[in-house]
Amino acid sequence: MTGHERNFSELWMKLPWKKFRKTVFRLQTRLYKAVGAGDKKRINRLQRLLLKSRSARFLAIRQVTQLNQGKKTAGVDGKSKLDHKARFELEELLKLKAYDWKHQGLRRIPIPKKDGTTRWLKVPTIADRAC
Repeated sequence: MTGHERNFSELWMKLPWKKFRKTVFRLQTRLYKAVGAGDKKRINRLQRLLLKSRSARFLAIRQVTQLNQGKKTAGVDGKSKLDHKARFELEELLKLKAYDWKHQGLRRIPIPKKDGTTRWLKVPTIADRAC
């Protein structure tokens, strides 16, 4: 591991995760109340605010790369893990493409069922999961 890679890992670990969770929870609470009140204009504004939120992007990336049970399953791009630098790059990509995101397709995995039929598991890429 080079010193440059270590800096990205230190940056990733030192992000204010508790503050991010608090910020996103507050936005989600405001959105929930707006839905309850039926205020469509406020709902749209809060959804856009949540979509543009840096906290929400970082939490989504953390969720799909570190916390989810399916974090080791690769999508069509073949990537099952992201290093710390790639996580920051993904955050920048999500920031730029938040409103015109196009998914990259799904990887189909056949899963045999007890009755002899096959069920297809469709797995999106890490970037699509975080979006």
